[in-house]
Amino acid sequence: MAAHVPGAYSPLGTGTHSPMPFSRPATPGPHHCTIGWVGLGAMGYLMARNIARYRGTHHPGSAPVVVYNRTTSKSEKLQKELGEDKIKIAKTPGEVALECDVIITNLANDDVVKSIYKEYAKALSGMDTKSARTKIFVETSTIYPSLAGELDSMLTGSILHTHLVTCPVFGPPAAADHAQLICVMSGDYRSKKEVAYLLVPAVGRKVIDLGGNIEKAPTFKLIGNSLILSSLEILAETFTLAEKAGIGANTLYGLVKDMMPAPPLLNYGNKMLHDQFDGSKGFAIDGGIKDSAHIRKLSTELDAPLPALDAAHRNLLTARALHTAQVARGEHKFDVLDWSSLIAGTRVAAGLDGFDSAQHSKVVPED
Repeated sequence: MAAHVPGAYSPLGTGTHSPMPFSRPATPGPHHCTIGWVGLGAMGYLMARNIARYRGTHHPGSAPVVVYNRTTSKSEKLQKELGEDKIKIAKTPGEVALECDVIITNLANDDVVKSIYKEYAKALSGMDTKSARTKIFVETSTIYPSLAGELDSMLTGSILHTHLVTCPVFGPPAAADHAQLICVMSGDYRSKKEVAYLLVPAVGRKVIDLGGNIEKAPTFKLIGNSLILSSLEILAETFTLAEKAGIGANTLYGLVKDMMPAPPLLNYGNKMLHDQFDGSKGFAIDGGIKDSAHIRKLSTELDAPLPALDAAHRNLLTARALHTAQVARGEHKFDVLDWSSLIAGTRVAAGLDGFDSAQHSKVVPED
């Protein structure tokens, strides 16, 4: 399969099966605004890189993307990769909020997100509202839905000419790298339209619009992640059963490829099969535990039991505890675990080695 190049994408329309549910915004459109990006983690770095690269290629003369990251070296790395004409480094989140028209945030957890928005609000509180331009804040982090309301009140409730769009994304870092993310949006309609054409096809391949209630997109993100995480739990349990039965997880993985070749099952199944649990190249286990905790809270509030998700949460905790013990003994292979390492929990419960499948009994075909 040919490598995907960000921007190499089929034409967009507005039909039922279109990747874009909005008509194009009125001229001059979103490409003439200044974009800010806060958070250059495993996903944010790739997304910010792609949007800056796309604008530089398809809209020459666009202002550089203004980036901020707590660890300045990440910002410097991105600027060195793309050049000063595409990346400008900000010293504070407040500077990004003041200078930019669209401010996109991608951060690790709710507490960090809330702290950054407090800095946005503080910086904008002294702004001259009569001459102020409209600012759109885009929250792409996976947050608990009620936090979206807090952020909205913090900004739009007290600062004129501001709008908040919640826009979590689906896809692992590999999808972010190739601009193949699915973006889920809720919030102000006109703002969503502007943001949609900034993000697709620059960083994503499709937008799902969930209406004006800003809590809907974060809610859908948690539901989608519960589907993925519960699927990983089923993979982990059945792979472990195949190992114990003397058939081998690799044989079962072949069946997955033949009958259920969904990208998450193939991607994470391959990681489980080969013990590729490096969280620096995937979705770190702390993020998985944070998400599963959010999902369980949501299911409790809505009286909607999720037993597979509950099992996945326990196995994530088990995997992290096993890894912590390895680190203490100086025996760890990875500094950070990927959430596919939850299979360590099912393996240990079955009497197998959690992280090293080479220690399992070899499958010997019987004639």
